[in-house]
Amino acid sequence: MTSAAHTPRAGRRPAALVIDVRGDAGRAVLALRGELVRGCANILAEKLAELPAGIRRVELDMTEVVFMDTAGLQFLEVLGEYAHRYGTPVTTLNWNGQPRRILELAGLDSTDPLRDPTPEPGSAASSAVAVERAEQLQLLREEVDQLRQAIASRPVIDQARGILMATQACTSDEAWTILRQASQLSNTKLRTVASALTASTEADGPPPPEEVRTALRTAMARQHHER
Repeated sequence: MTSAAHTPRAGRRPAALVIDVRGDAGRAVLALRGELVRGCANILAEKLAELPAGIRRVELDMTEVVFMDTAGLQFLEVLGEYAHRYGTPVTTLNWNGQPRRILELAGLDSTDPLRDPTPEPGSAASSAVAVERAEQLQLLREEVDQLRQAIASRPVIDQARGILMATQACTSDEAWTILRQASQLSNTKLRTVASALTASTEADGPPPPEEVRTALRTAMARQHHER
């Protein structure tokens, strides 16, 4: 059995969340593939509701989960509610990469993210944890926003690299170096440099701003000199 959820994300088509289910002797194993984003909690809830009676343990294999944002954390709430309602032990295994980083920033244990590490309410430790959680949540939001911006920037940067490779007879790595140096020399964001270069190659496209043109010429000259 499989389920899939699609959620639009700036600049790219997300990888669908697919859930494959297998099991034996009262144990259900859910193997997840794709991204944990908005909508994934509903898909998981539907899949859990389809599990047959008599399931005494649920395991989720997260090996092939490649991305998770703050909305994806709702998926853990669904798991917790299921475990509480049916008295069924639920574990998640094999967190890695960016999703594991999100758990860490959220103050969760990647080996057991369903365990609540919060001390008793009203204690000094509880107040300290509340402050730490707020700081971690802010870091989490900033990191996810940065990742989204990076993902959105990839297409135009890749186009600019292709243009440089064609016009300068350089490699992909050399084209990347030219863009990065032009960004530094002009004190302009890399995405902006790439966008300006790409736009200038279109029919009647505007030339890059003077500071970007100068920086690109300098970076190209450096690259040719280093060959």
